[in-house]
Amino acid sequence: MSSTYILVAGDARIDALVELAQGTSTTAVVVGTRSVAEAVAASGVDAVTWLGEPGDAPVEAYSSTVATLVAAAQPDVVLASSRPADRVLAGAAAAVLGAPAFTQVSAVTVVADGVELTRSVFGGIAQETDRVSGPAVVVVDGGAVTTGGSAAIAEVTASAIPTLTVTENRPAERAVVDLGRAQRIVSAGRGVKAKDDLGLVESLAAAIGAETACSRPLAEGLGWYTHDRYVGVTGQQVSPELYLAVGISGQLQHTVGARGARTVVAINSDKDAPFFAEADYCVVGDLYQVVPALTAALS
Repeated sequence: MSSTYILVAGDARIDALVELAQGTSTTAVVVGTRSVAEAVAASGVDAVTWLGEPGDAPVEAYSSTVATLVAAAQPDVVLASSRPADRVLAGAAAAVLGAPAFTQVSAVTVVADGVELTRSVFGGIAQETDRVSGPAVVVVDGGAVTTGGSAAIAEVTASAIPTLTVTENRPAERAVVDLGRAQRIVSAGRGVKAKDDLGLVESLAAAIGAETACSRPLAEGLGWYTHDRYVGVTGQQVSPELYLAVGISGQLQHTVGARGARTVVAINSDKDAPFFAEADYCVVGDLYQVVPALTAALS
């Protein structure tokens, strides 16, 4: 049976990786605390290799050990989240395997003579299928934390690069939203006429326990939201359970950022809005009437 290694650098949000690895035998290599290893073991993987408590070493300092484990296993596919530390582990694995690394991947299939990958290209306006001989390393959004599995955890002796230690942790000076963690997102677009009207969208988000996001014009043009709330090709690429688009026309650069969502609901007064072709549920109407009514119904 074909095999997939999932590399985890201190964060158990890997449900999108587990889904991408379906149909293969999956082993997660975890750098992080025991609680992270336990969360990964419950995520649906078949086995977990845990490198023990990292102590004062940053998780990136274990990249050489992770690469050695991957080289010994020679899996068909290596998956990692696009988070910074996970990319370090993926890079080390790609180097030791001599394997190409891919991003923007939506499907992975192990075939007789290698690996076949479907991915977005040209900023998301097209998709192509690549086939490589030998293993492939894939870096994509990790998704969220899931439960229900019960994989065994095998602890192995690991050593970090000795010159690397964590000496200080500093919180960010401003709060930065992590849309990658959000299970529900309500996103505002240019159909919102004034900054003060964003309260309508935020009230709806509060009613369903969602994060608030936006399309590019509201972040980079008008500055109504910070860049960390912008969903799109050059912003955040998200994969929530629910993505509710309010007043967003659905130009391709935005819809590519939201294509990972399990369920998409679009509200727009234009019945021909491009987002309706992407949505699972479509509401044609004035957002200034639909959103308050929906908020009241859900409150």
